[in-house]
Amino acid sequence: MKNLFAVVSFLLVFYSCSAQNTSITSSTESSISKVNDQPKLIVGIVVDQMRYDYLTRFKSKFGKGGFLRMINEGFNCKNNHFNYVPTYTGPGHASVYTGTTPKYHGIIGNNWYDKETKERVYCAGDDNVEPVGTKDRAGKMSPHRMQTTTFGDENRMFTQMRGKTIGVSLKDRGAILPAGHTANAAYWFHGMDEGAWISSSFYMNDLPQWVKDFNVSEKADSYLKEWNTFYDISTYTESGPDENTFEGGFKGKDKATFPYDLKALSKDNRGYDILKATPYGNSLTTDFAIEAIKAEKLGQDEITDVLAVSYSATDYVGHNFGVNSKEVQDTYIRLDKDLERFFKFLDETVGENQYTVFLTSDHGAVDVPAYLSSIKIPAGYVDNKDRKERFNNFLTNTFGTKEIVENISNDQIFINRAVVDSLNLNLIDVQNKIAMEQLGYKNITKVYTANTFSTTSFSLGIEELLQNGFNQKRSGDVILVNDSAFISYSRTGSTHGSGLNYDTHVPLLFFGKGIKHGETLNKTVISDIAPTMSALLGISFPNGSTGQPLGFVLD
Repeated sequence: MKNLFAVVSFLLVFYSCSAQNTSITSSTESSISKVNDQPKLIVGIVVDQMRYDYLTRFKSKFGKGGFLRMINEGFNCKNNHFNYVPTYTGPGHASVYTGTTPKYHGIIGNNWYDKETKERVYCAGDDNVEPVGTKDRAGKMSPHRMQTTTFGDENRMFTQMRGKTIGVSLKDRGAILPAGHTANAAYWFHGMDEGAWISSSFYMNDLPQWVKDFNVSEKADSYLKEWNTFYDISTYTESGPDENTFEGGFKGKDKATFPYDLKALSKDNRGYDILKATPYGNSLTTDFAIEAIKAEKLGQDEITDVLAVSYSATDYVGHNFGVNSKEVQDTYIRLDKDLERFFKFLDETVGENQYTVFLTSDHGAVDVPAYLSSIKIPAGYVDNKDRKERFNNFLTNTFGTKEIVENISNDQIFINRAVVDSLNLNLIDVQNKIAMEQLGYKNITKVYTANTFSTTSFSLGIEELLQNGFNQKRSGDVILVNDSAFISYSRTGSTHGSGLNYDTHVPLLFFGKGIKHGETLNKTVISDIAPTMSALLGISFPNGSTGQPLGFVLD
């Protein structure tokens, strides 16, 4: 009887343990499956100076494998906006990847006046690092001025630094700020007489062999060729006439009209830098991004990697030729082909539905004000000379010295606090007097003081955008807002920077693993992108993120 009891007890324990082991195995397999369910690669694409309406205006000229593949297979956020001012490249790239605004990440412009050093600083400039791949100062760059993390940083920490992050762009700031602080590498293109992809000692002491090989491959030289329209120019009915008075063009060519002999023109247009202002700059960026995936084996294991790609040529072309130009249209037609080539490569290398892509822009652009004015839309150019003369007279007459203002830049006025103290003046009173004076100037529509943004919370309109772009430690004492479509710029080409829809409304497309198919007209903002990527990966949000995960795009 005792033996029977022992046998029964043994069998009960045995089957119980077996059940537990089965449960543990099942749980472990489930856990592994969950980890493996993440995309192998996140590709973030920022198209510099891309207005939302380029998606719809040029749609009939796009193929099925680029922009339209993202729309037809992914999710299209049609009402996506920047939720801050100023809408510049540096702040834009930082905001996309940190999930917050200049108020928190600190990149308040491409350049800005530093109130502590009393010097103008560049958003990615860093004298404490050395160039890599060149001896030029173009390599003295890092993300040290960006004060918060990116979702790439968070992914690096989450994976114990096993997930790679690499940034690629013609522009240094377009590669560096998205890549973040912990990136394995950021690469940007140094044109002039070198035509090479470079980096800095912030990331490495020497370029990897694959980058050196790419630089000597004469790939950049291959694009110094004729630039003509991809399709017959007569079919480009979605843009203005090829010959007009609203375009800049290239030195050495009398008219800004197709075709362009880039090899010949490069001599008068900073050598290889001419490629940046043509669609071939985007093709070169695609070539390099593809090589980075191959050489660094991105997306080749179960640990998610991040590749940040910024297409900068669109911005250079827009600044030169303007929003309504044939050159801009051709650049987007050719970018669409590059995206199709890129996505096909990802399908073959990483695997279909094994990677996730988002595509957005760092800002839009205004139509050339001279063109708008010619069709009777209020627009024009700010007379900075007249403003400066009148303002200096005001400062002298009111405060006894114009030295009470130490800098005016980025539509901000910086007051010299030492002078204010020496005159026994109240800083807030000085801010208010200057604000009221500026409000009376031609083509200034609104003026706000730093004290206003420090003591009042706004949730609507331009005031909210200005406050989201206002960094208490770095921004100026008085912030100016110009009339709609009035800019400080040349009379040819387009620019950006305002809080108006032509600058804030940009595409936001999601596509690939973990993304639903659909579209929405509900408003989304640029700071929603990073937390959405973090939610997709199941990792921490960037530490300063203020955006909301877009749950409706996630599958």
